[in-house]
Amino acid sequence: MTRPLRVLVADDERNLRELIIRELGRRGHDVDGAADGVNALERIRETSYDVVVLDMRMPQKQGIDVLRELASLPEAPQVIVMTGFQDVPTAVEAMKLGAYDYLTKPTKIEELDIVVRKAAEKGQLLRDNVALRAHAPGAAPFGGFLTRSARMQQEVLRIIERVAPTDSTVLILGESGTGKELVARAVHERSARAPRAFVPIHCGALPREVFESELFGHEKGAFTGAVGTKPGLVELADGGTLLLDEIGEMEPDSQVKLLRAIETGTFFRVGGTRPRRVDVRLVASTNRDLAEAMKAGQFRQDLYYRINTIAIQIPPLRERREDVGLLANHFVEANAAYGVKRLGAAALAALEAYAWPGNVRELLHAVERAVILSKGDEIQPADLPPEVLGSSTPPSASSPGSLEAMERQHILATLRQVGGHRGKAAALLAVDPKTLYRKIIGYAIAAEEFR
Repeated sequence: MTRPLRVLVADDERNLRELIIRELGRRGHDVDGAADGVNALERIRETSYDVVVLDMRMPQKQGIDVLRELASLPEAPQVIVMTGFQDVPTAVEAMKLGAYDYLTKPTKIEELDIVVRKAAEKGQLLRDNVALRAHAPGAAPFGGFLTRSARMQQEVLRIIERVAPTDSTVLILGESGTGKELVARAVHERSARAPRAFVPIHCGALPREVFESELFGHEKGAFTGAVGTKPGLVELADGGTLLLDEIGEMEPDSQVKLLRAIETGTFFRVGGTRPRRVDVRLVASTNRDLAEAMKAGQFRQDLYYRINTIAIQIPPLRERREDVGLLANHFVEANAAYGVKRLGAAALAALEAYAWPGNVRELLHAVERAVILSKGDEIQPADLPPEVLGSSTPPSASSPGSLEAMERQHILATLRQVGGHRGKAAALLAVDPKTLYRKIIGYAIAAEEFR
């Protein structure tokens, strides 16, 4: 998102509320406060917030009651609940009611800021999906997708329709930005599990110790900093669907524990001694070639055959160019808040001629940029990113001595060092994984260069 995020902090503890407002404001967000649940609901109905940080225990109306009322709003903000350790069961209930995440007090501002940004991204994705469901001549709206591509309709949508009502494990394959999470959500929403939770976790964004704690939960005292018990995402997905996003980046030790959990239907929290059983449908996605990863010893063969019951391959946008104009026009409409625009013929031709290495995600950001920068009612080629117009080449080719070229080479060397594992590379570079992804796209770093 290019504009500041609108955030509401609802907490009756004045000092804590004002601290969070001040610190999130320093990080570029537009932040308001509410001292109780009633005031929070009034503000939410008056203002379009991206994210609400909601305390569970407040006067007049408890946080859980606020969350229930938000469920009836047509465009409710994403909610992050804050709670004391004794309120963890309430926080779990909040997750089942649709909260994005929960944090236990005391909360680190840095952690809260990261979760706020991720929650806002999810909210934007859901709004974009709503826009894509609008009917267009010759298009097939389905589970968040809008496509004219016969290949998409035959090889993706048809398989979703067939597999969704079952409990079979689904493996979604495709390049970054093609919409793998959209496919996973479509499978969930068209299944009997739709009323229950859909819980995604990115397998490469966290170190192994943190990842296993997030996935399976942990007991009090399991490790330094585990001052309370925390259920994992597997438990939160009970009765629903768990998406293991970019499963190809999962550490080998975690792969062993995941396989055991899939085969037995039970798992242990980190530091726990009592097995726990849940009913979860597993969907996995990856942009990696798992067959090659198996040969390299980076992915377990038994886990691969266990998750590859039904495979769905999403074609890249460059192989379904008939969808570029359709999607671009809908993204223009989705960004109407920046001003009503239309896509000029020359700009559309440039979009359709571009290869889109970042796929639909890159198209979305390119259109949003064009809508914002366009001075008139019609988007012109000059409003598009330079790479779309073919007016620039990767820094390494055009200016080998520039700072950009040096950064590109540093990123490439780091990716090669960790075998293409973007989560590890982001950690070594001390940047957010999404920032690293944007730089990979911006510098036109192809996967073949670091594998």
